[in-house]
Amino acid sequence: MSTAPTTAELTAFAEIILHSMGLDFAEGKRGHLAAVLCARLRETGLPTQRYLETLRTPERSKSELRILAQELTVTETSFFRNPDQIHAFVDIALAERIRVRSDDRQLRLLSAGCASGEEAYTLAACIRDHPGLAGWDVPIHGIDISPRVLKKAAVARYSPWSLRQTPSPLRERLFKQSGDGFVLDKAIRERVTFEERNLTVDDSLFWRADAFDIIFCRNVLMYFPVEVARSVVARLAHSLAPGGFLFLGHAETLRGLSSEFSLCQSHGTFYYKREGTTPLSKRARAVPTSSPVAMDVALSGDRSWFGEIHSASRRIEAITAQANLPRGEAVAVTEGNRRSGARSAAIDFLRLERYSEAQGVLDSLSAAAAHEPEMLLLKAVIETHGGDLLSAERTCEELLWLDSECAGAHYLKALCRESANDSRGAIRHNRAAARLDPDFAMPRLHLGLLSRRAGDSRTARDQLRQALALLDRNSGDQVGLFGGGFSRGALMRLCRAEIAACGGAA
Repeated sequence: MSTAPTTAELTAFAEIILHSMGLDFAEGKRGHLAAVLCARLRETGLPTQRYLETLRTPERSKSELRILAQELTVTETSFFRNPDQIHAFVDIALAERIRVRSDDRQLRLLSAGCASGEEAYTLAACIRDHPGLAGWDVPIHGIDISPRVLKKAAVARYSPWSLRQTPSPLRERLFKQSGDGFVLDKAIRERVTFEERNLTVDDSLFWRADAFDIIFCRNVLMYFPVEVARSVVARLAHSLAPGGFLFLGHAETLRGLSSEFSLCQSHGTFYYKREGTTPLSKRARAVPTSSPVAMDVALSGDRSWFGEIHSASRRIEAITAQANLPRGEAVAVTEGNRRSGARSAAIDFLRLERYSEAQGVLDSLSAAAAHEPEMLLLKAVIETHGGDLLSAERTCEELLWLDSECAGAHYLKALCRESANDSRGAIRHNRAAARLDPDFAMPRLHLGLLSRRAGDSRTARDQLRQALALLDRNSGDQVGLFGGGFSRGALMRLCRAEIAACGGAA
């Protein structure tokens, strides 16, 4: 039996992953990496050093790296995800490129980091329904490092969870129900091709100059260190036609990575256009990424909360309209202080288990402030701890619609699913939360309790030990919000007691 890897061995493993895949697991975020390494050591039966040598040997590492890619990459996605960007894609990017390509009537689209295909197929659905593209040649290509998710993409059979953001009329038109899943219409499937490809590896035959008109590369760059991200963006820029459009995730920015793009704002969202001679549509505003305004926007883009994006959007509009900037900043500070004060007051009531007063504080906010992700997360916490799980689940769904990578929302959704006797759903959302935030102890603890209840003592011990280690080194902020009124010490005692009950030692 393989012994647990040492800190030095885990660091060596992280360096191999960084070199081969470009994925950066900093020292504070290696919980998931360690779990994957231990699982692969158990599966292969190799001691750690021999396993690492296998990964360093090109002729032997390919199949194992493919397995690791499947375990280490986040594949949480859905159809019509981030609808503001989809609207900008249709109204701005497509309209602009249709005008530019009117002579040859061809467009080329790329979904980079396409996971199980929901994004690429969403683009294909938009293309099929676009009246200006009748008779055009518009192939869509999806690439991803994980062969497992690409296999799912090729099958094009999805669970209701993947369709959670798809309006009912579109769902009925694009999908046919099959058992407990949904199969995508064949005409949409035939518009998309998929290929296993590592974004960090250059290939001049694929990354040809001006190969694509529009590229979606959402929530991919955030996993790369700066130098790797810079090389990936350079590759995307080279393959994007002048005047072509690049869509990133809401928490991503090109600040410090590239000077080849202008930042565009419309439909309440941001995206990029490659510099060129093509004039930008008047329906979208663009600011060179080297300007102070763009830097300010990019700083906001580093935050994951969608409300911060909208705040930056309002600042751009104010500047563009030559509004009184100092006054606008003063208003923003005042509003920010009011939201901050409301959040602090609500958390104080939450700690006292005075849930109705906590909810009342949030109800006093403006509609816009109340529906910002940070406030929605707090609302979901209050509803969960107050026992209103139906409302909590609806709030989580709204939050995940705005920010599908919010670990806290996935954890709360897991608690709601458990209450509804949906253990599979609870496990799925806990795993998503743990994957998105490897330092988040609560989903690990919940997975441990669920596993023990299901009679899986080994998994229960593994998850509870990870939760215990995370609780031991983390601050009490997350515990105060998600701990259900228990202190960190109490949760650690719970972990030790449950580990002992599973026949293990903490």
